[in-house]
Amino acid sequence: MDYDLFVNILHATIRTGTPLLLVALGEMVCEKSGVLNLGQEGMMLMGAVVGFIAVFHFDMIAVGFVSAAIVGMLMSMLFASIVLFLNANQVATGLALTIFGSGLSSFIGVDYEGKIINSLGKLSIPYLSDIPLIGEVFFNQDWVVYFSFAMFISIYFFFKKSRGGLIIRSVGENPDAANVIGLSVIKVRFLAICFGGAMAGIAGAYLSLAYTPLWTENMTSGRGWIALALVVFASWRAERIILGAYLFGFASIIHLVAQGLGFAISSNLLAILPYAATIIILIMLSANKSKLKLYEPVSLGKPWFKKH
Repeated sequence: MDYDLFVNILHATIRTGTPLLLVALGEMVCEKSGVLNLGQEGMMLMGAVVGFIAVFHFDMIAVGFVSAAIVGMLMSMLFASIVLFLNANQVATGLALTIFGSGLSSFIGVDYEGKIINSLGKLSIPYLSDIPLIGEVFFNQDWVVYFSFAMFISIYFFFKKSRGGLIIRSVGENPDAANVIGLSVIKVRFLAICFGGAMAGIAGAYLSLAYTPLWTENMTSGRGWIALALVVFASWRAERIILGAYLFGFASIIHLVAQGLGFAISSNLLAILPYAATIIILIMLSANKSKLKLYEPVSLGKPWFKKH
């Protein structure tokens, strides 16, 4: 394989996996607290359209990402209010959030389809980007990719070393015991849900501001659902999430790789690989339920009632 083609494949894999990495890390934090939010797809779509509209009118990329993070957080606050204070079913509420986000994003974005904005450019890191292969792949990206690296490292050490990570895990494993020792279960879960919403909004904005960049209806193409499967595939561990995100990223561009290498395979057939990989992985995980239960937060998806 040609060296330049190999570098381009790895470079594209990182970019394609970035939105999956962001939304999956946010969902992992949310699930670690014991809350299952299936509204990632809807929050990503809202982040994508709001970020695009903000950049279209203000011509400032930073405003677009901040707006996307805010709208993702607001949607997650709606979800949190329903499941935490009204004790609604988390699965049903998450599905409703996705339907709501999909419909609302299509409605407010209908006048912006086909519009053009300035794309998010690359930000090469001096000296590091000159390193053969590694520098070209990892240090010649846009700043959101670097942000995803920073978030991965921060979340990894947050759960490994910090008191805050221990608090979230405690709430997710045994909220009754956490409440007895004085931890505010509702507050911890509310903040975790908001963080996940902000990350989903940023991930959606990356699609419409950097990866494409344009707005089209349902442009996430199921990435929110893939991210949900990715968290399970990674057994709620950040180091496995980043590997899984880039694996799915590579699967998403493999049809372009095949065309570049001259293979006569239908691009439509290869384009379904990320979704097929998701189904296969979930089947494999379901076959070993004992191992999955070992890492799954005990109270995941279960409503919690404060006992007086």
